[in-house]
Amino acid sequence: MANKYTPKNILITGAAGFIASHVCNRLIRNYPDYKIVVLDKLDYCSSLKNLDPSSSSPNFKFIKGDIASADLVHFILQTEFIDTIMHFAAQTHVDNSFGNSFEFTKNNIYGTHVLLEACKVTGQIKRFIHVSTDEVYGETDEDAVVGNHEASQLLPTNPYSATKAGAEMLVMAYGRSYGLPVITTRGNNVYGTNQFPEKLIPKFILLAMNGKILPIHGDGSNVRSYLYCEDVAEAFEVILHRGEVGHVYNIGTKKERRVIDVARDICRLFNLDPESQIKFVENRPFNDQRYFLDDQKLKSLGWYERTTWEEGLKKTMEWYVSNSDWWGDVSGALLPHPRMLMLPGIERQFNAPDTSNSGLGSAPVTNKFNQSRMLVPSPKHNIPSQKPSLKFLIYGRTGWIGGLLGKLCEKQGIPFEYGKGRLEQRSQLLDDIQTVKPTHVFNAAGVTGRPNVDWCETHKPETIRTNVVGTLTLADICREHDLLMINYATGCIFEYDATHPLGTGVGFKEEDKPNFTGSFYSKTKAVVEELLREFDNVCTLRVRMPISSDLSNPRNFITKITRYNKVVDISNSMTILDELLPVSIEMAKRNLRGIWNFTNPGVVSHNEILQMYKDYIDPNFNWVNFSLQEQAKVIVAPRSNNELDASKLKNEFPELLSIKDSLVKYVFEPNRKTFAWELSN
Repeated sequence: MANKYTPKNILITGAAGFIASHVCNRLIRNYPDYKIVVLDKLDYCSSLKNLDPSSSSPNFKFIKGDIASADLVHFILQTEFIDTIMHFAAQTHVDNSFGNSFEFTKNNIYGTHVLLEACKVTGQIKRFIHVSTDEVYGETDEDAVVGNHEASQLLPTNPYSATKAGAEMLVMAYGRSYGLPVITTRGNNVYGTNQFPEKLIPKFILLAMNGKILPIHGDGSNVRSYLYCEDVAEAFEVILHRGEVGHVYNIGTKKERRVIDVARDICRLFNLDPESQIKFVENRPFNDQRYFLDDQKLKSLGWYERTTWEEGLKKTMEWYVSNSDWWGDVSGALLPHPRMLMLPGIERQFNAPDTSNSGLGSAPVTNKFNQSRMLVPSPKHNIPSQKPSLKFLIYGRTGWIGGLLGKLCEKQGIPFEYGKGRLEQRSQLLDDIQTVKPTHVFNAAGVTGRPNVDWCETHKPETIRTNVVGTLTLADICREHDLLMINYATGCIFEYDATHPLGTGVGFKEEDKPNFTGSFYSKTKAVVEELLREFDNVCTLRVRMPISSDLSNPRNFITKITRYNKVVDISNSMTILDELLPVSIEMAKRNLRGIWNFTNPGVVSHNEILQMYKDYIDPNFNWVNFSLQEQAKVIVAPRSNNELDASKLKNEFPELLSIKDSLVKYVFEPNRKTFAWELSN
């Protein structure tokens, strides 16, 4: 066993998150001579409240910032005389990694690389503890009796675990190439107090508290090992002091549980009938059946699991019952397949100084953390502020269109900020307007349902709250402040009828009244569109079956239908986002108002798209059709099929391509080149 290591000044990244906050609070409590510096950008799953037990300690300092900021990381290492780093900061939710894998690469790999390089340059680090995951090993055989040991091969199966494995390779390389004193940990699932409820146990507890259905991916047979948070915090305490440089340590337990059994245990805690309370839903794109670790190496250092499953689950349940509002509104995280809060820079509101930019600008300190212990670097330059000619306030940061809008603004050099307020909260929207001082407001927020609009049929109050109340509230506030609101609406409020029959080229015009009420989602959209006619400051864009060049995005219409077992074949108007989203920005610049059919001219059928996919992307692709009547048997709510007359938009933007030409130019041609390159390499 290595000699006991005693740190002096520890930097903990991501310590406003779940596991790291427990580690930080434990070290503050047990080692008053250690100085603990926390660096956290306060992403959606972090909260300063998690650090309340440490906030008044003289040996604690919090810094709001991003590990990807090299200047900031160097500054902290040098000015705080850091000798030890415990690197927890990461994007960790597997579901989110399927929808925004690039953000996981940026945080988990690039952020780790920045830290390692800073350690190499400063040359003062005596311990670098890198926190990884058991998922880097990939799936364990169901009949395996011996778990993965620290020398087992890494075989990650999802984007999240792949980025963690990639980060591990960098850590190992810096240890071997530059002699950096690195230690890596790989842990089982952790549960307990303070955990953001996108993870299984807190999610199920909050749902059960409110008597709601517990959704289980697949058949619930997936096996996981769960450790209580305080036991894991103790494991890191042991590894910090007794871990050997250059080694890897599994933090695990031999006690495994199926997901279905976890759900049943939680139901019993709330005296609920598991049979009626549990619902099986569509599985993840890939859901490892089992993770199993050999934890003997860590036990040889003197650590062992103290908390039983029954005791830990009861403590966790009691905490969430007493702190149900800890995370605020988390309704999006409680969906069966949450794809939310996963875009760059999503932060919770708080008043600590923001040092996330490499310029290291200063900010006032108004929160309860003592100013003498807050890092507020002096600005290098005083640049006079100038009011931009354009500044956009965008709602819908976690959505597909909202995320793409932000990227377009960055590309075009247009200043923008994402709204922090919830649409139905008038006071929060007013705060956004007063803080951002935008020239235009874009509303790309709305409830469409996960995985599809059928969700809205059983969540009608939530759908009304956002799609109707929220949209009208934002429009009214924009009217009061003389602001144009670009509202991304839907054209799924019409269906072919006797006046607009299928195949005739006669499309619905902007002045036509909605005639489709088959789904509750469409009802809310039709209602709000009609009411928005009374607002002269709103530009309503009827989007239909949106398509983009990103064929890996599950929200892309092409991606959806290529994954279906069977598809209908009916012509529809559709929106090519690569072409039309820039048009929407131009519409804002021109201050256009009223209702617009926001689709490419013409129609295209499912089969025509799939044939293009076969011709351009995958010559081996095949599909099976079924009728609308057969489709009706496998969906809850009917779907809208129609043609929208896009002549008004075409007259304003004559260069606008027809739907089929746009598909070729913006979707299939670029992807054919990409796929051809991948095949040749």
